[in-house]
Amino acid sequence: MPELPEVEITKRGLVPLIIGQKVSRVILHRENLRWIIPKYLITTLANKKINTIERRGKYLLIRFEVGTLIIHLGMSGSIKVVDIKTPLLKHEHFELQFNNSTSMRLNDPRRFGAVLFSKDGSHKLLDSLGVEPLEKSFNDGYLYQKSRSKQQNIKAFIMDSKIVVGVGNIYACESLFMAGINPQRKSGSISKTRYNTLTRCIKDILTQAIKAGGTTLQDFSQVDGNPGYFTQTLSVYGCENKTCHLCKGKIVRIAQNQRSTFYCKKCQT
Repeated sequence: MPELPEVEITKRGLVPLIIGQKVSRVILHRENLRWIIPKYLITTLANKKINTIERRGKYLLIRFEVGTLIIHLGMSGSIKVVDIKTPLLKHEHFELQFNNSTSMRLNDPRRFGAVLFSKDGSHKLLDSLGVEPLEKSFNDGYLYQKSRSKQQNIKAFIMDSKIVVGVGNIYACESLFMAGINPQRKSGSISKTRYNTLTRCIKDILTQAIKAGGTTLQDFSQVDGNPGYFTQTLSVYGCENKTCHLCKGKIVRIAQNQRSTFYCKKCQT
């Protein structure tokens, strides 16, 4: 957390609030998050206008004429735009103040997020990313082709950002449940037909999550401060020992790759 839907929701919320705004001041309330925040941003972005904002995987790309501000929300980050006079909250570590007396603030309690900068818009963290799951390049046959001879479990496979970006733990569990696939299956053993079904399920789950404003478990909130409501429709994630709404069996939890996996033994084969 936050995963692709939460980052997409954040991007969409920021579009009408920051595009076209000119930065009056950059404030680093701490020197580092996951990595050191470049101090030169204080002078580089001063009096510069935001042209566009995009998302690549779980990264927000805020583009200026002088380069691109790259923000990752980490495990607990969120961004809000508030009146410049609003008192600073705990864990608000990075701030862009604008000429219209508003302020964009990054809140990151666990400090696993990142604030980086690229003059040409490229970065090594972006270079290795796979396809976007909501774009046409993520089509029938793609996962099947990439999975041949793979021995890793299917959940780890679809969470690999070099294969497809943004399918984090929550949405991997939900997509595999919708597709009826056991998360412990070896990715190389799954048929093309079932992969095509899984592809459509990933697209459906992510689209539903975006429409619901993302998923709030602990820290995430939208730009306007509201939580994500997809939490209310989760079928398996966080539902250990609860009744499966399809077969009336029990949802179980196992550990995979140091993460919790939730699934239904009867429905997912």
